[in-house]
Amino acid sequence: MARETGKTPTAGGAGGEAITTPGELLAAPGYLARRLYQSYVALWTRAVDPVLTSPQFAVLTAVDTYPGVDQGSLASSVALDRSTMADIVRRLEDNGLIVRHTAPHDGRRKLLHLTEAGSRRLEEVSRRVRELDERLLKGYSTAERERVLREIAALAAQWEALMGDE
Repeated sequence: MARETGKTPTAGGAGGEAITTPGELLAAPGYLARRLYQSYVALWTRAVDPVLTSPQFAVLTAVDTYPGVDQGSLASSVALDRSTMADIVRRLEDNGLIVRHTAPHDGRRKLLHLTEAGSRRLEEVSRRVRELDERLLKGYSTAERERVLREIAALAAQWEALMGDE
């Protein structure tokens, strides 16, 4: 099902007429990505969790999938830079959701594990995340969802690659 990308009505202008989003903004992928992300964060806060963030959820999910993985490897798997990852891991550790252990043969590597509280929290939040994901793609067939997600993932990879070009 194709989606309309027409102009979005906004507040009225001085003469009471509807003000719409300028076409040049609707043709700007960065502007549209920001709008998507802004809406996603607001929906996440309302529908999933007002405290646990989407990046924190990503880290919990990855630690659950790869228990004992080192913090640096995990950062790249969830598309976070090392400093952001360190901050998220510290917060999750402070909240008792994960523990860090120093690798036996390399004191610089920090290995991550979920705590019991972390496993419970992940299970509790995962249901609401799946429900939000369903709402976000409501009206799309399974094939359309797969296509949209492939395109978004390809776009993310392309934009991430551009950062390496500098």
